[in-house]
Amino acid sequence: MKLIYSKTLEPLLYAIGFTVLLLFRSIGQSHHLFFKRKEILEQMFIAGVGSLFVVSIVSIFTGMILGLNTGLGLRDFGAEGQIGLLLTITLTREMSPFMTSLILAASVGSAMAAEIGTMKVSEEIDALEVMSINPIRYLVMPRIVGFSLMVPVLCVYSAALGILGGGIVGHFQLGIDMISYFQDVYYRISSVPGLKDLYVGLLKGYVFGIAISTISCSQGLRTEGGAIGVGQTTRQAVVTSFLMVIFSGYVLTALFYK
Repeated sequence: MKLIYSKTLEPLLYAIGFTVLLLFRSIGQSHHLFFKRKEILEQMFIAGVGSLFVVSIVSIFTGMILGLNTGLGLRDFGAEGQIGLLLTITLTREMSPFMTSLILAASVGSAMAAEIGTMKVSEEIDALEVMSINPIRYLVMPRIVGFSLMVPVLCVYSAALGILGGGIVGHFQLGIDMISYFQDVYYRISSVPGLKDLYVGLLKGYVFGIAISTISCSQGLRTEGGAIGVGQTTRQAVVTSFLMVIFSGYVLTALFYK
């Protein structure tokens, strides 16, 4: 029993402790934000502009799929005109942050883990420490800040494209008037519950961004075993990020919508 405990729980507890400590150490380097602004902007470009095409395609087709299925279901009750309201709630509150974060975890997060992991196994991290350069300040902090700032922006962009996709499907396949559709969207967003949905969605995007970037950097810094280790690190970073996004998404939803 003791052997099983040591083989299963100890690596997990070490990984959790290392990741949490890495996040706090990165926060401790926040006074260097101005001096690392170039690196932060570079990471924002990679996470934002570099993922724009994939996020755009997935978002607009997700909105179209949700709009079509929702409209067909509501048509049985003669309420297909309400899809604008339902899509706005679904996308701003849950689907856009969740969908955008998974896309970025699979694309940017995996690349982040592989990049730092390659530096670790090739002893570049050790070389930075020998030159008295803090790896947390030089590598980790700009990635966490840049990535976490861009995820909420992409969440808003994703929600807007999803709503647009739903409107296109609603108009051409369900016969819904586009003006009435976007009036329902505006009514929901401008209301107090709609603003709450938007703020919660932005908060989720920010929390997901911090979680994905911290986990990816943590996995990279703990890479061992050469090229095989880098591949395992990349896979573990994506899987762990997915699980954390799902878990934290549920916690935040339960916290704000009791």
